[in-house]
Amino acid sequence: MIKKLTKHGNSLALVIDRPILDLLRIEPDTPLEVSTDGRQLFVSPVEPSARRKKFDAAQARAHDRFGKAFQELAK
Repeated sequence: MIKKLTKHGNSLALVIDRPILDLLRIEPDTPLEVSTDGRQLFVSPVEPSARRKKFDAAQARAHDRFGKAFQELAK
């Protein structure tokens, strides 16, 4: 696939088609790593660390268990 860059303010942007984003499970908030070997550009989703996965799981458990209480406290 050949793509052209698009002007975006004072920068240039590369638009990535939805099927590729879906294949790589990239969402608007997915952090991406951009690197180069001096000739090629590499863009890849950043894998969450083990610590981040544990935090997300703990947060989900807390929300499942105490979600209603959190909502009441937020009022």
